[in-house]
Amino acid sequence: MTLKTLTAESAANLDKELMSPEMGFSIDQLMELAGLSVAQAIHKVHPPSKGANVLLACGPGNNGGDGLVAARHLYHFGYKPSVFYPKPTNQPIFQGLQKQLKALRIPFVDDFTAALKETDLVVDALFGFSFKPPVREPFDKVLEAVIAAKKEVLSVDIPSSWHVEEGPPKEGELGAKFMPEYLISLTAPKPCVQWFKGKRHFVGGRFLGQEFAEKFGLDVPAYEGVEQVAELEVGAKVEKL
Repeated sequence: MTLKTLTAESAANLDKELMSPEMGFSIDQLMELAGLSVAQAIHKVHPPSKGANVLLACGPGNNGGDGLVAARHLYHFGYKPSVFYPKPTNQPIFQGLQKQLKALRIPFVDDFTAALKETDLVVDALFGFSFKPPVREPFDKVLEAVIAAKKEVLSVDIPSSWHVEEGPPKEGELGAKFMPEYLISLTAPKPCVQWFKGKRHFVGGRFLGQEFAEKFGLDVPAYEGVEQVAELEVGAKVEKL
C-alpha cells in the first residue's frame, strides 16, 4: 500500500481551493469537520471506559482550533475534557469556540504539568502542517512535559516538533524521540508520516469529492457509512504530491 501525501504547499493550496468562491467552504466548516474526526478517532482508540479524562493541548493556529472543536464533541461523547490553551487566538472563530467550551463548563487549565497527572489521554493539537522548527516558548515546555509524562498521546495532523516533510527533529533536539501512540491525518497524510511508528493511524475530515480529490492526485479515503475517520496502515510507503 502506498499513501499519497500532501506537502505543506500542496495542503495549503488544497485548503485555499476548498475555501474558494467555486467550492464555498469556510474555515469554520473545515475546522468543525476536522475536530469531529479527531474526537471520533479518540473514541476508537480510547473509549471513555478506558478513562474519560482527556487533556487537549491546543496551539494558537488552526490545529489548535481543531483541538477546541474536538473538546466540545468529546464532552458530548461522554468524556471529561480539559483544555490547555496558553496563547489564545482573538479572531472571532476562536473566540466563539472558547465561549462554547466555557458554556459547557469545560475547564481551561493553567497548570499543564498538574493536569497531565490527572489525565488518561493527551491530545497534541499544538502545530499543523505549516509548522517550522524549532519549537518555541511556551510550547517547548509543554512538549517536554508531554514526553516526560509517558501518557498515551494522539497527535493531530503531525506530531508536534516534527517537520511536515522531514520528520522528527535530529538526535539531541527537542522532540527527537517524540512518538505519539496515535495519529490522525487531516484531509490526507503528510510526508512525515513515513517516520510514524505508533500504534494506529487514521485519516479524517470528509471534505473531498472524487473529482476534487483527483485534481490533487489524491484518493478519497475509504470511509464507511457515517464514519468520519478511516484507518490507514502504519509503516506504509508514501508518495509526495
